[in-house]
Amino acid sequence: MSAPNWPWEKYRGQQPKYEFESEATINSPAVLAYNGNMARLTCRTAGESHGPASIALIEGFPADLMLDIHFINTQLKRRQGGYGRGGRQKIESDEVEFLAGVRNGITTGAPIVVQIINKDSRLNDAEATPPVHRPRPGHADLAGALKWLTNDCRNTLERASARETAARTAAGAIARCLLREFDIHAFGFVSGAMDVKANISATVDNWEKLLEARDDSAVYCPDDATCKAIIEHIRNAKVDKDTVGGFCEVHVFGCPPGLGSCVAWQDKLDSRLAGAVMGIQAFKAVEIGIGKTCGTLRGSQVHDPIEYSEENIAQTNLGYDRPTNHAGGIEGGMTNGMPIVVHGTMKPIATLLQGMDSVDLKTGKPSRSDYERSDVCALPAASVVMENAVGFEIASAFLETFSGATMAMIHASHSAYTELARKISST
Repeated sequence: MSAPNWPWEKYRGQQPKYEFESEATINSPAVLAYNGNMARLTCRTAGESHGPASIALIEGFPADLMLDIHFINTQLKRRQGGYGRGGRQKIESDEVEFLAGVRNGITTGAPIVVQIINKDSRLNDAEATPPVHRPRPGHADLAGALKWLTNDCRNTLERASARETAARTAAGAIARCLLREFDIHAFGFVSGAMDVKANISATVDNWEKLLEARDDSAVYCPDDATCKAIIEHIRNAKVDKDTVGGFCEVHVFGCPPGLGSCVAWQDKLDSRLAGAVMGIQAFKAVEIGIGKTCGTLRGSQVHDPIEYSEENIAQTNLGYDRPTNHAGGIEGGMTNGMPIVVHGTMKPIATLLQGMDSVDLKTGKPSRSDYERSDVCALPAASVVMENAVGFEIASAFLETFSGATMAMIHASHSAYTELARKISST
């Protein structure tokens, strides 16, 4: 048995070979024993907003995966875009540089270190990055100053800055290269802002068309009317020296059942996804499926009926379908074969050109907050970060379920599971 065709035309003919001598090899105890024995895929980031670079350290990644560098850099470019961004994005041109764990574009199985150079690197220039004594309400400034016992918020804001998400976006895009090997795709977009919210139904049949519409949108929203309304809100906020937040969605198609676990609360996939999204700067709420709407309905209106068709056994859901997907593809902390649906809410950016009432930490007297160069709205960029943060967490759960040191082992484990799972309703 061989792996699916390599997904990127420019690499066709160069892909590693995933060949197995027989079906017995795929289903052998040695292969199946890999299931669950690999450490969780993890990512740590480092770097300051105006430091030399943003760094991501990724551990737990298998060997022999050819990375699509163009795809990864495209995600970074999308993160820099969108209507409402500030002057910083005109300075930077984010691209990944691998320092470890990748050789000739192929992962080695060692920890991956990736960096994104900051062109606006002036952290040690006292005039360019002066002390900040007047904290911004809604930012990490005051809490960090009190935590580290200083009246200068500079060190806190440099690390707390959303510039950190460049590294996290790169890590998520790297993880999504693995997911694409198994025809698993994350699709994120902006769904609204303030008083406007689009009702976009993304499905396995239409998401690629919606992706085209999203990429043609100045605010990464595939609904034209909503896009225009969001732009108007951003324009008005700019005139008023204010800021705008909004709503994002990520849909993941092609996930097999069983990613995540019900055994321990730390391993529940919905919990992990919520943590990943809430870890993005300025996000204040996360919902899976219909989310808080569950509290307004009865059980018979919330839970998704189960159907089975042996004719659809070759599909990702193994023939177990649902007429609705209120659960957002996750039940009991595990994927159920339906698309995963995650909603996120981003608050308006805390840096307002007009400032807000604050305190001078040197004197304790009332003052207006300091201003740092920022955006009027970073919602489009936030949707890109969310898309890749969700993708990273899905890849982590996938590698825990179908683990192995190399891509060949992972393909074998996945194939063995799929074959066995398709038999449970016919034995």
